[in-house]
Amino acid sequence: MTEHARASAEAVTAALHDVAALGGFFVLHVGGRDEGWHPLDHSYARGFTDLADAVTQRHHTREPRIGVSIAHLGHAARLWSPALACVLLHGIVPDLSGLQRADGGPALRMPRPAGWYTGRLSEPTLALNEQVMRHLQALAAGLHVRIAPRLLDGNAASALVGAAHVLLAARPGLREPLTGLTAELLGTGRLAGTGVITGPDLTFRRRSCCLYYRAPNGSKCGDCCLAGRDHL
Repeated sequence: MTEHARASAEAVTAALHDVAALGGFFVLHVGGRDEGWHPLDHSYARGFTDLADAVTQRHHTREPRIGVSIAHLGHAARLWSPALACVLLHGIVPDLSGLQRADGGPALRMPRPAGWYTGRLSEPTLALNEQVMRHLQALAAGLHVRIAPRLLDGNAASALVGAAHVLLAARPGLREPLTGLTAELLGTGRLAGTGVITGPDLTFRRRSCCLYYRAPNGSKCGDCCLAGRDHL
């Protein structure tokens, strides 16, 4: 992406502060003190074990892959939500390359606000996809637990559509551009073939399962490929 497309730090900060009001997954902290944060790359290299282990314990399961999958899904939502909202509401693709993670939890921070104006990019959808999926690919590469790659891709798609669904509920006037962008992203790269939008309100049916139903108190998610079937 070329420098002429760069958005000002002030514009990126204002956009991220605005979309944070949409809810917890849309919060991407900007600037502030460095204490209490570490580079996301360090978490990826460690396999996200702290968050995955916490999820595994919280759901009282003996299957580590369940904790990994749910932690991955939550992280994907924290990436897609603010990025998608910034594109649609402010015409800015946030630069997620230098993200940090809270030492004691899943919260994310952009230490130096940066991004690009969509109107100055030749392929803004590809740019948005790259900013999010590069993180999820790095996370997948560092996992210590074996888990199906297409399950993780399905998580990424589910998180994307979940973010779009929340955004649609908050800003119904965005229905047409939001639906168009979401559908285009679902046909891009590793998201292609992960599922389909099934209704005008961005209902979705994925072609894989996040494994939550296998937890002792778990259930099938609304977009699960197993919905309507007996437990396997």
